[in-house]
Amino acid sequence: MGCGFSCTKYIHLYKIKRSGGGGGAGGIVPRQTHAEQTEGNHQQNTIGEGGVPAFAEFSFLDLKSATDNFSSDNIVSERGAVNSVYKGKITQNNRTRWIAVKKFTKMAWPDPRQFADEARGVGRLRHRRLANLIGFCCEGDERLLVAEFMPNDTLTKHLFHWENQTIEWAMRLRVAFYIAEALEYCSNEGRPLYHDLNAYRVLFDENGDPRLSCFGLMKNSRDGKSYSTNLAYTPPEYLRNGRVTPESVIFSFGTVLLDFLSGKHIPPTHALDMIRGKNILVLMDSHMEENYSADQATELVGLASRCLQSEPKERPSIANIVQTLDTLQSKSEVPSHVMLGISRPEEVPSTPQRTLSPLGEACSRVDLTAIHQILVMAHYTDDEFNNELSFQEWTQQMRDMLDARKRGDFAFRDKDFKAAIECYSQFLDVGTMVSQTVYARRSLCYLMSDQADAALRDAMQAQIISPEWPTAFYMQSVALSKLDNMHKDAADMLNEATQLEEKKRKGSGKAS
Repeated sequence: MGCGFSCTKYIHLYKIKRSGGGGGAGGIVPRQTHAEQTEGNHQQNTIGEGGVPAFAEFSFLDLKSATDNFSSDNIVSERGAVNSVYKGKITQNNRTRWIAVKKFTKMAWPDPRQFADEARGVGRLRHRRLANLIGFCCEGDERLLVAEFMPNDTLTKHLFHWENQTIEWAMRLRVAFYIAEALEYCSNEGRPLYHDLNAYRVLFDENGDPRLSCFGLMKNSRDGKSYSTNLAYTPPEYLRNGRVTPESVIFSFGTVLLDFLSGKHIPPTHALDMIRGKNILVLMDSHMEENYSADQATELVGLASRCLQSEPKERPSIANIVQTLDTLQSKSEVPSHVMLGISRPEEVPSTPQRTLSPLGEACSRVDLTAIHQILVMAHYTDDEFNNELSFQEWTQQMRDMLDARKRGDFAFRDKDFKAAIECYSQFLDVGTMVSQTVYARRSLCYLMSDQADAALRDAMQAQIISPEWPTAFYMQSVALSKLDNMHKDAADMLNEATQLEEKKRKGSGKAS
């Protein structure tokens, strides 16, 4: 049995509020959802502690609030940037995190569909070497991108404007290798073009590890072709025909390698003249005080030279670059933050977290298999109606209805979720009995069948029957987490459920 109308329409019909006083949890009226479902994220790579949130569409008000009304105090992009980047703070899935919000000029992207499609394409990427894109906003003339926030500045700051120490040689090689890995991953995922690769695009995360900004994967102008760097650093083929190609990205990577070698901005033509004249020592950054391997430096100079060839076909592939840089790595046992000389990871301020029950833990992880096991074990202990019927009430219709529920329970236990939906629907359609447990179980069946709208509707029906039942709120949280642009509501519902469980434990005299 499918969902006959959208979850959004259902929410507007049922603006649920818990009855009674006491200041407890209340039902929700989520913001309007969008019809398009977010495509799954690639998770082949270790992302890091806490993971990366699912790609989502944010409202403009959410981002306005997250950045304190786009306060100039929260601007983290370089001075004079056309499109400012702001630091912000959001709460998703019961976790508070920093974000970076890039706000484009009013008409940078005239076509909202093009902007949304481009953002979704980049949002599918997930890699530990990327500052991943986690969302966007496209309302009216507003065009914003939301990415993971990197708290330890850019490569430009550490390489050119350092205060305490310059980047040591081993760390420079690590940065080059990690960024090459990021480019290789993007290329393998069908996004080989990176616009305007330079030291500003390399960011350092809370552990001091370098990440490549996802913003460069978006087209950076109306036609998506323009380079914004100084012409002296622009790939020669772009100057000839105005086209950005995968080979153009290799050329730009070569200019970054020059930055590592010299510790300053040197135009590629000037650097190539120095390399041809074998003036490698003159090219090298004097701040390293010769604390580097001459053989490794020669190898890196050679790689930069190949990347900067005027003919694109003569440049190495990104796979070849990764392979070359991999052989140059050293000090692998030393953490990046130690080599950079930065302090401990920045902690995002968060609200105190309550201890979650097994069901709460499973819902916070959106672990449908664990939720299923818990609901199977719960039986019908939370339902208020009595299954023991008198002889007078025992009609054929009643027997058929209870038999449908029983068959549904067997199918639910055996993970035949399609059959369980059909049987539970037969039970509920009669309408003689109401059961929050049946609604909760059918809600999970819908989730297992990728029908989040129907799952949310059933979870809300369970709340109508039993306004104080934590499971109803937990199931709403899981269903909301599966819907586009509803992650904040999912976190709110998870918190509501946790409060109800805590209240229930206290009421029964158990320790919270």
